[in-house]
Amino acid sequence: MKRIAIVGAGQAGLPLAFGLLDKGYEVTVLTNRSPQQIREGKVLSSQCMFDEALQIERDLGIDEWGEVCPPVQGIGFAVPHPDQPGAKAVDWSARLDKPALSVDQRLKMPVWLERFAERGGDLRIEDVGVDELEALTQSHDLVILAAGKGEVVKLFERDAARSPFDKPQRALALTYVHGLEPTPEYSRVSFNLMAGIGEYFVFPALTLSGPCDIMVFEGVPGGPLDMWRDVKTPQEHLAASKRFLETYLPWEGARAAKVELTDANGVLAGSFPPTIRKPVLTLPSGRMVLGLGDAVAVNDPITGQGSNNATKAAKVYLDAILEHGDQPYTRQWMEQTFERYWDYAQWVVRWTNSLLTPPPAHVVQALGAAQGSPTLAGLMANGFNHPPSYFPWWDDAAQTQQLIAQCQARDGAAA
Repeated sequence: MKRIAIVGAGQAGLPLAFGLLDKGYEVTVLTNRSPQQIREGKVLSSQCMFDEALQIERDLGIDEWGEVCPPVQGIGFAVPHPDQPGAKAVDWSARLDKPALSVDQRLKMPVWLERFAERGGDLRIEDVGVDELEALTQSHDLVILAAGKGEVVKLFERDAARSPFDKPQRALALTYVHGLEPTPEYSRVSFNLMAGIGEYFVFPALTLSGPCDIMVFEGVPGGPLDMWRDVKTPQEHLAASKRFLETYLPWEGARAAKVELTDANGVLAGSFPPTIRKPVLTLPSGRMVLGLGDAVAVNDPITGQGSNNATKAAKVYLDAILEHGDQPYTRQWMEQTFERYWDYAQWVVRWTNSLLTPPPAHVVQALGAAQGSPTLAGLMANGFNHPPSYFPWWDDAAQTQQLIAQCQARDGAAA
């Protein structure tokens, strides 16, 4: 029986662990926080999972919140009018073909950790450094590092060819709230783009105290939304969130007029550079560790793909391990497994990174044209479920023009 150790108990490591357990592997999961510590800690992310990723959880039998989590039924997009304060230059929304869900990881991960142990997994609560990795590589056939934070992650070499940014591109903040006014007709991710300032999006979710909404702020460095360093308390964080919306996005400020924090730990602020790392870490002994998820591919959250990428990476790695059978886990196999995931992830990274810089004219045109084309709006909304569908047109002005014309023709035929 193969023995596999997974360091990190998040959206990548735990689905992989469950998949391997189900196939008879001996699986060890190591994490530095107990389920109770996670429940009592600060929020971890602004996860919004779309149907492709949710289906992986359903197939693994680890979706315990599908019936109770408020659904995200669509995507909305708005741009403030540059010359008319309080007005929108662009405003559209479209339904998703299948709903997305957002479950607070403080709710989700503790349950998964407990289920993993109940199913016979070896759960260890401990810090892992180089010495611990060395020991794990001696006692296990394969060691996978799926922790996105910590000193050990920095041991993986940055892949400069795949990482165009070497510093954070946004000042990031999350605010979990109760009391947000719902959007009309159907729930959605309401995405607001402010040129030179940043982005704000908000969507329904499920937290420890029940249904809520997650407000996500992405500030261009040095701009008015790069304001979180001076915020000291949760209530100051909430007040800053509301003040920004009232000033720059009054329609969102009106929705948020009566919001309150879900809890004192329902806020988070920070920044990081989007980074791709080389997937194999060679320890001093010469033994190797394979990176997974945010350990080797971390995106800016501007496109909401983090938890989706992690889950899809877990599925790729699970399939590769099962197909590999009893063969040894060589460097070549490790690199090929990551490349198999990169075949998908490269498009997500390309799309995400393109939104961190001023978008080209043809992308701006497409975003605006969706306001008058339900077909185009639907296509753009559902791309969040499968970002490769944005290509090649996202990169090509001529193909964008062709796509807009095709969508407008379909709209005309349907009218």
